[in-house]
Amino acid sequence: MPSKVDFNDSTIARVLLQPFKLGFAMTIGLAGLLLLAWTLAWIHVAHVWSGRTEGLRHLLMTEMAVGAEFVARQGSSALPPSAFANGLYGGVFEATGLHNMGLRFADGDSLSVPDTVLRRAWIAHHEEVEIAMLSTQFVGIRAGVFLRFLPLFLLLYAVGTFEGLCQRAVRRAQAARESANIYHRAKYTQVVILGMGLVCALVLPMPVSWSHWMGAGAVVVGSLAACQWAYYKKHL
Repeated sequence: MPSKVDFNDSTIARVLLQPFKLGFAMTIGLAGLLLLAWTLAWIHVAHVWSGRTEGLRHLLMTEMAVGAEFVARQGSSALPPSAFANGLYGGVFEATGLHNMGLRFADGDSLSVPDTVLRRAWIAHHEEVEIAMLSTQFVGIRAGVFLRFLPLFLLLYAVGTFEGLCQRAVRRAQAARESANIYHRAKYTQVVILGMGLVCALVLPMPVSWSHWMGAGAVVVGSLAACQWAYYKKHL
């Protein structure tokens, strides 16, 4: 008699649930990223910028100008960074109704008792709400600018991979040693550098020299890719 197959342990279940797991993980990651950006922006508004939210607004305008400059330099075939800012803001504030709620509270019309309580709370924390709105657009702008450099990262990663595989072929022909430790360390170092660099670029409320930092990051990633694949131990 055939044994009963558990649906939770089957390959089909894992395949069907994988998109939901990925979507949930991306949602949690985005929420954490926005909370970090809001916190850092609030710290700068409260303790760094003398103009309060005007400093954050000025920084947002500066990043929008940088994004427009990259669009003009590289061409308008891809979405402009402002589209990412509008999309992220729409998903966080417009889709949840917070944007329309703020507009309704600003009209000054008579409201119900629950809405009156909410309006008082909104007015009491209007600066924090404004910081969250501005920093959300700030993260979207910087994500759009970063995507402009993604082809450079992919190109240098491909060059590094090709160089590493060539070195691997030479080493195998010469019976040189293989090292799984070097392979894994180079691989995980790339993930750490890309992850930490991307988070810092998206949330730090300070000017960023994109050409210098992204160029240096792409070179480091390409070099680590060459080191990674040069010590790849398994047969291809």
